[in-house]
Amino acid sequence: MATNQASRRPGKAAADPLKFISWNVNGLRSVMGKGFLDFVAAADPDVLCLQETRAEPGEVELLLPQYPFVYWNVPVGRKGYSGTAIFSKLEPRAVRMGMGKSEHDAEGRLITAEFDGYYLCNVYTPNSQRGLTRLAYRERWDSDFLAFLKRLSRAKSVVLCGDLNVAHREIDLANPRSNVRNAGFTAEERAGFDRILGGGFLDTFREFCSEGGRYSWWSYMNRARERNIGWRIDYWVISAALRPRLKDAFILPEVMGSDHCPVGILLARDPSP
Repeated sequence: MATNQASRRPGKAAADPLKFISWNVNGLRSVMGKGFLDFVAAADPDVLCLQETRAEPGEVELLLPQYPFVYWNVPVGRKGYSGTAIFSKLEPRAVRMGMGKSEHDAEGRLITAEFDGYYLCNVYTPNSQRGLTRLAYRERWDSDFLAFLKRLSRAKSVVLCGDLNVAHREIDLANPRSNVRNAGFTAEERAGFDRILGGGFLDTFREFCSEGGRYSWWSYMNRARERNIGWRIDYWVISAALRPRLKDAFILPEVMGSDHCPVGILLARDPSP
């Protein structure tokens, strides 16, 4: 499908960088029939983080032997809803589900894997919903999640990815004026992301690209993706201390199968620039 979106691609980097990819697949069983395995084989990330899996491990036949370390977080008592997963070639020291808050942890939205030099958080942030019926809950989530990130960062750096369900700035969506009080672009949600960045974290894509028109989600309606009427709501965010290791950040809008597209980063294996 033709698109006028010219997004960044992973380019040359330091020798043998780690490749991380995040993708809200909008249902893993659905995307499996739309080239998912072919994409993973071609992209060959070292770590693959998925959101909105809407499946449990036994419900999907995933032939990904290149990833010996696989972790799922599924919602409690809500089949076919939410869910996150990590597929890794690297063995983590430890893995935990949720943030230790019963209000949030039943929906399967967060996995944290601890590696030698950083924590990796894969998150599917709650949507405030049409009419902002869940905005008050979303604000509690944002506050508690930021506190969780700060606790982690006192021990070591943090690498955060996922569908954060917020377009941070006006350049992060095609029609900012008409969406000011819509879910994903309210002042409250944007302020929540401001607080993450103010807490010592960086929006990796904006370290390389200051232009608008680069999006990661498009409505299925009105040929939005073909017309590039989209939102950038999928992110890789890192602790500022990891900036010397960040070699690229990219969006892959040509990858189909979901209403979101994959986003990724290249991170050097050692701190040298």
